[in-house]
Amino acid sequence: MSETPAPIEPDDKDWTWVLRRPCPECGFDPSGVDASAVGATVRATVPRWASALARPDVAQRPAPAVWSPLEYGAHVRDVFRLFDERLRLMLDEEDPLFANWDQDATAVADRYDLQDPAVVSDELASAATTIAADYDAVPDDAWERPGRRSNGSVFTVRTLGVYLLHDVLHHLHDVGA
Repeated sequence: MSETPAPIEPDDKDWTWVLRRPCPECGFDPSGVDASAVGATVRATVPRWASALARPDVAQRPAPAVWSPLEYGAHVRDVFRLFDERLRLMLDEEDPLFANWDQDATAVADRYDLQDPAVVSDELASAATTIAADYDAVPDDAWERPGRRSNGSVFTVRTLGVYLLHDVLHHLHDVGA
């Protein structure tokens, strides 16, 4: 069995600021996001992720404390799944409180570094297809339905979609795709 890689310093920043202003790292600008296009934008990222996950060095970290493209791909797959769960809660319940998710603990526990890149690519594409379809089906009167993270951050269906897009596009930037 492979040795566990060096731990990644946990990302405990509150990234909700990306809902209000452009990200200086990846260039994402929330003001340009049309919420009705979240599904199409998610689908458009899949070939870029497939390409990144097909690289021969996909499991190599660019630095000891920076995730590899494989680890980022597994994370994005899980982000698609988690955000779809949260979207469904927001559409089905009144102001749901989301369960806490520790992305760093998940990466270690699920051994993102040892997952099969082809499987991750297929699972990412499937999860992307699911959340894209669910965003395409959001009723016109549901875009402002709220939901809350355990830290108190409030999202609407609309802002959750914007936040999702930043995460996915930012990580494509991280892997140079």
